[in-house]
Amino acid sequence: MKTIVPTLALLLAATAAGPARAQTGAPAPTVRLDFVEDTLPNGLRVIYHVDRSAPVAATVLWYDVASKHEAPGRTGFAHLFEHLMLFTGSRNAPEGRHFGLLEAVGSRTGTDINGTTSWDRTNYFQQVPSHALELALWLEADRMATLDEALNETKLANQREVVKNERRQSNDNQPYGRWVEAMLSHLYPADHPYQHTVIGSMQDLEAATLEDVRTFFRTYYVPNNAVLAIAGDIDVPQARAMVQRYFGGIPRGAEPPPVRRVPLPPTLGASPREVIEDRNAPAPAVYIGFRVPGGRDERAPVVSMLAEMIGNGRSSPLYQSLVRERQVATSVFSFNFGLVEDADMLVVGAVGQPGSSADSLEAALLGELGGILPRLDAGQLARAQASEGYNLVNNLQQMGGFGGRGDALAESAVLYGDAGWINRRLPSIAAVTVDDVRALASRFLVNDNRAILVFVPARQEAAQ
Repeated sequence: MKTIVPTLALLLAATAAGPARAQTGAPAPTVRLDFVEDTLPNGLRVIYHVDRSAPVAATVLWYDVASKHEAPGRTGFAHLFEHLMLFTGSRNAPEGRHFGLLEAVGSRTGTDINGTTSWDRTNYFQQVPSHALELALWLEADRMATLDEALNETKLANQREVVKNERRQSNDNQPYGRWVEAMLSHLYPADHPYQHTVIGSMQDLEAATLEDVRTFFRTYYVPNNAVLAIAGDIDVPQARAMVQRYFGGIPRGAEPPPVRRVPLPPTLGASPREVIEDRNAPAPAVYIGFRVPGGRDERAPVVSMLAEMIGNGRSSPLYQSLVRERQVATSVFSFNFGLVEDADMLVVGAVGQPGSSADSLEAALLGELGGILPRLDAGQLARAQASEGYNLVNNLQQMGGFGGRGDALAESAVLYGDAGWINRRLPSIAAVTVDDVRALASRFLVNDNRAILVFVPARQEAAQ
C-alpha cells in the first residue's frame, strides 16, 4: 500500500511569472493530489483521493487498451468497444439501466457519465452524490465481469452503425476532416501502432464479428489491466470494503499482449507533401506535422511548451504575423497530441481567406516557421506556462469527468506507471527554459522531419 499526505494543494501564484521566479527565488507552482493506493489480489490497482468540500464522489476506470493495441485489419476496435461497454448493458444492469440508475440518484448524462478512447487509453467515468458511491462501483464491476454475456449480434450491429455514422460526421463530411488520418500515415510507418486513427476504417468496422469483440473484451477488460480511481467525499475504509465486495471476485485474466514495436527513428528523414482536394472546405488550409519526443520522454514538457508558444493564442508569433499583420490567414493553431509511445506529433497550421491561394498560404506558413526561433522568447514561454497551469488546475476543480482528479490519477498510473506523476506536472513545466525550447525546435522543426498537408477547396484547381 502506498500512502501520500491527505490534502490538495494548489499553489499557482508564480505561474504567470516564469522569468521573475529566477530573479526572486519564488517557489515553482505546484499541484499536489494526495492519495492512497492498493492492489487487489486479482491485479486491479485502486487509487483513493479524499476531498470533502462537496458531497460528491467520482469513479474513473482506466483500461490499458487503446487504438495502439489493435492489430492491422482490426482498427477501431477499442473505440467500438467503448460504445458497447457504455450502451449494451451487463448481466444485472440490462441495456439502458446503467445510465438510468445513475441519473436517478443525481448524475447528469454526458457530463458526469461517459467514456472516451484515444491512441493510448480507454476510460469510463461517473460522478454521483457520495451516498451513491456503492451503486456506481457495483455497476462498473458488473460490466467488467459480465458485459460479454449481454453482447449479441443486434447490439453489435447497432453500435457499429453508430460508430460508422460518427466517422462520417467527424472525418468524412467535415471540412479538413481527413487531416488526422493523412498526417498519421505520413509521420508513422506502416503497421506502427499510431499509424491509424482511433475511430478506425469503415472496412475494419464492417468486418468486426461478435466473436472478435468478445475476444477483445476477454483479452483487455480484465482487472489486472485496469486502474480504478475513486475521488471525492469518501471514507477510505468503507470504499475499500466496497471495492473488495464488487471487484475482488472478478478473476484475474491472462496478461494482455504488449504494444507491438515497430522501429521508429527519432526524426522522419523526409518531407512528404500531400495536396487534398476537399469538397467541404470553404477556404484553403495547411497542416504541418513534426515527429517529436513522446510523452514519457524527459523532453515532453518542452514539447508542450513549444507547441503552446508557436501558434496558440493571439499573442503567438503565428497569429501576430499571419492573421493580424499580413492577413493571409483567418486562424492559426499549434498543439501536440501527447502520445506516449516512441514519438509524439506536433502540428502547426493555418486556415486561409476564402478564395485565396493555398500555395501562398503554405509559403507564408513555412516562411514564418523558418524564422520562428528568435521569436520564442521569455515572454512567450511565461504565457505558455501560465496557460498550462491554468488549464491543469481548472480541470482539477472537478472530482470526476474527463480531466478531473480521478482521471488525472488514473492517467498517471496507467500511462506513466505512477499515480503521483500528476504532482510533478507543473514543476516540470515550470523548469522549462527558453534555451530548452529553442534547442528542441532546432532539432525537430526541420525540413526533413515534417509532413505537409495542403487542403484545397474542390472548386479550386489543386496545386501540383
